[in-house]
Amino acid sequence: MLTMADIVRDGAPILRTKTKIVDPIDDETVEQLKSMRQYLVNSQNPKTSEEYGLRPGVGLAAPQIGLDKRMLAIYVEDEDGNAEYDYMLINPKVKSHSVTETYLPNGEGCLSVDEDIEGIVQRKKRIKVEAQTIDGKTIEVKANGFLAVVLQHELDHLDGIMFYDHIDKDHPFEASNNAKPLE
Repeated sequence: MLTMADIVRDGAPILRTKTKIVDPIDDETVEQLKSMRQYLVNSQNPKTSEEYGLRPGVGLAAPQIGLDKRMLAIYVEDEDGNAEYDYMLINPKVKSHSVTETYLPNGEGCLSVDEDIEGIVQRKKRIKVEAQTIDGKTIEVKANGFLAVVLQHELDHLDGIMFYDHIDKDHPFEASNNAKPLE
């Protein structure tokens, strides 16, 4: 089981590395990706989270656990505790995105970043991504709103980009390009 001790922290070189394509998708890779997803599930369970000292997360990219692989997991529960979004993506690539932009009004956080970094992180409002599943099937994920923001945050990790790289240093709380806050 992955815990916070397995999460690579800001400053580690792997977090600034453009990750390698996964080929072939072997059993070890599948198990690693399943354990990344399981961390997210566990971190959103109040009892498990408290017992193991897990910071809640909705997305996790392979470099965040020290792996040089293009893969990520996203798991988000709805109000009733059911999976609203549940993805394990291998070799994801952006096929298209909207011109319109959005941002989370309270900013973004990251399991690899221990301190709060304030400011607006602008993202595309909609994004279409092609990826492989753990059984090697090619799928297309059409995301908008919150899922689009989470997906772009995790995709950035695969290219060595941190969320705070998007924050305007001079005007951290000013949106540009008519970006609207996510509601």
